[in-house]
Amino acid sequence: MTMKKSRAIQVKVAHINDTHSYFEPTSLQLTIKKDETEVRPFVSAGGFARIKTRVEKLRMQAANQQQGFLFLHAGDCFQGTLYYSLFKGEANSTMLNQLGLDAMAIGNHELDMGNLPVAEFAQRIDFPLLAGNWDLSRENASKPIRLACNPHVYSYKAHSRSAQWIVKHVEDEAIAIFALALDKMSDISNPDSDTPFVNAIETAKNTVNEIHKAGINKIILLSHMGYEVDLDFAHHVNGVSLIVGGHSHMLQGDFSALGLGNNDPYGVKVNQTYVVQAGYHALALGHCDISFDELGRVVEFTGRNELLVGRRMFVDTSRTQSWKTDDYQVIKNQIDHHPNVRVCRKDPVIKQILSQRYQAKVQELQNTYIATTKRKLRHVRIPDEQGCSDIAPLVAQSFIHTMQSQGHCVDFAIHNAGGVRNSIDIGPISVADIAGKVLPFLVPIGTYRLKGKHIAAILEGAINNATNNGVEGTGSGSYPYTANLRFSYDAKAPMGSRITQLQILSGNIWGEIDPDKEYFGTSSAYTMKGKEGYEAILNMSGEGDVSHYSMADCFIQYLSDKPQILDVNSNPNEHKGC
Repeated sequence: MTMKKSRAIQVKVAHINDTHSYFEPTSLQLTIKKDETEVRPFVSAGGFARIKTRVEKLRMQAANQQQGFLFLHAGDCFQGTLYYSLFKGEANSTMLNQLGLDAMAIGNHELDMGNLPVAEFAQRIDFPLLAGNWDLSRENASKPIRLACNPHVYSYKAHSRSAQWIVKHVEDEAIAIFALALDKMSDISNPDSDTPFVNAIETAKNTVNEIHKAGINKIILLSHMGYEVDLDFAHHVNGVSLIVGGHSHMLQGDFSALGLGNNDPYGVKVNQTYVVQAGYHALALGHCDISFDELGRVVEFTGRNELLVGRRMFVDTSRTQSWKTDDYQVIKNQIDHHPNVRVCRKDPVIKQILSQRYQAKVQELQNTYIATTKRKLRHVRIPDEQGCSDIAPLVAQSFIHTMQSQGHCVDFAIHNAGGVRNSIDIGPISVADIAGKVLPFLVPIGTYRLKGKHIAAILEGAINNATNNGVEGTGSGSYPYTANLRFSYDAKAPMGSRITQLQILSGNIWGEIDPDKEYFGTSSAYTMKGKEGYEAILNMSGEGDVSHYSMADCFIQYLSDKPQILDVNSNPNEHKGC
């Protein structure tokens, strides 16, 4: 059989990543320079309704220009807002189905709660979910919903050590698309133990070879491995024309005039591979025009990320010196005419679905107030010259409060700083503030028993990791905040002896921890897996118990039961474990 000769084609690719359930627009503050002064206006940015409008416009342009068109999502649609906390993957499947995606990659936050939420999500979607290095070949047959049996899921082929891929045709010319996620997924997320992630580079090499053997030379990789990994990828794997990436929240393009972005150009070329990424939280949409030659090489590439904004702008003129009446329009024009900004109307169908199916419940929680603070509650990951987080120690205390209310005699709590995502401003605090902003990740808490000698190792390991002190850390999010524990950390001491003066609160009395005594602790299920410097927690007796209470559930309950804990006259150091 004679193989059909490949030919040159043009295709327009639109892409998003790390949308994290941000279906509604975000009130985004920009920084604009005018006459050597800074103005910080707010605009309504992004949201699925604007993405839908812009994608349909680009789809129409591609048709008029006789181009192919692809719309891709590079993963992490779960977690981040009340829409996920309340509706789990059901809202995401409904909203993403409306966008008309050609494919989506699996992200790490899809697996925060294990495989089941992804399996339920995959049953509802009408587009392919690509997970090329996720080995489902030994998935437990007794599971109520199996991913390996779902035709929408394109996973790892164990027999050939390659990824399943999909094929899209442009003028009868095939384009192959496959996806890869972090191969160390179990380090940062919670895939079930029977479905591991395997080496991404090896999988990619084998997959590209298979695609070439199938007579296809135009290949797109959907990546949820991170920006730096994507840039390095082309040094190890040949034959991929375009990497559409996620995970790192990188907004490529020059947005410096708006006070945004990292100023990396859109579409970085490494060897023969272009790498694109489109920010986060559905604020922006990336799109590029690609010309392939008959050998599958990209011979022309143009494109950009666009910040999608509404028609209005808001400025607090009381905070802006020398404000003039005509300044509003001057600044508005500066935003609207920025080459990487697109003023965009909202798609009415998506607006209606949000309104009719989801917004009422979200708004109910936005109007349910549980406490008031007369001082700003600041969150920092690692303590600085102003002190430590005001919030993370209270969250740790809320774990104890909730577990004790359920009959557990908990002695202490440890919580990683990265579990808290925002500070809290002065004023009333709603359920939505906690579950949608401060603690948006739906991660349960659990309890465990372990000997006192391991508590110091947990704390040291987490701080070493957060500060890169003697280890190659994974980020500042591992820094430990505690309740009912206090200690000192000597950064210059030998590894293994950096925690000093470790004490535990029993009743109202602080006492030294007995290294051979077993204590009862509580932490998030994520921390209990011993990741990111918390390896010593795995010395617990047995496997521990994971509850049905999320981090947000605990903090909401704590503030509801004890709103006075935020009183301006309370001792600010009373519950601070830092």
